[in-house]
Amino acid sequence: MVKKSLSKIYLAIIFLFLYLPIGVLIVLSFNNSLSRVKWGGFTTEWYRNLVSDPTIMNAFYTTILITVASSVIATIIGTMAAIGISAMRKRNRQIMLGATNIPLLNADIVTGISLMLLFVRFTALGTSTVLIAHITFDIPYVILNVLPKLSNTSSHTYEAARDLGATPLYAFFKIVWPDIKPGVFSGFLMAVTMSLDDFSITYFTKGAGVNTLSTMIYTQLRKGIIPEMYALSTILFFLALVLLLIMNYRSVKDAKGRS
Repeated sequence: MVKKSLSKIYLAIIFLFLYLPIGVLIVLSFNNSLSRVKWGGFTTEWYRNLVSDPTIMNAFYTTILITVASSVIATIIGTMAAIGISAMRKRNRQIMLGATNIPLLNADIVTGISLMLLFVRFTALGTSTVLIAHITFDIPYVILNVLPKLSNTSSHTYEAARDLGATPLYAFFKIVWPDIKPGVFSGFLMAVTMSLDDFSITYFTKGAGVNTLSTMIYTQLRKGIIPEMYALSTILFFLALVLLLIMNYRSVKDAKGRS
């Protein structure tokens, strides 16, 4: 009984350290005071200022554009790559999986600097280089989400459809796609999550005048925190929370469908 109570207390302390700072951030985003230790009443002024600030909104639009575009492109490329990897022989498949895991295990700062050196050799840094960089580190997440679904599909069904006269594209969407669709969707959401709040790689691959929300927040922290940053961080937190809930809902739904 005592051991069980201590484990609950320990778990409560862990969650307190994890979520108390986020709770304080959310409270400060509604605090009608510039002080972080004094409550000045409830207000939504910082959210209104956030919407009317052109610098913040430009960074927001750039972030959404890069996130959506990179996630869609990475999902398409990653899905095709996963299909190609699954069709390889065991040895070649292991080699490709090892190469896929390298960007995941590699430090973001190393990836960011290496991509920056590559880009400055051939072109100028800007929005396009950030987009390419995001596509690059999003692809492995898509591959690793789609591959398990492909391993559960039977190639014989696809080959039977081809033997019966179906075109490759028709057979893919009628036979393979229904099985891998949950993995593709999960990979897309994972790519969105990783791209939305990325800082290190974006910081090294962006050009002058290009800002995403993460790099803009970093710049503001060096100048001094303004209340609008609390509101912006709160919005980003709830966006990530919504994506997480969607991913969990899809996982539960897929589990029920298999059972």
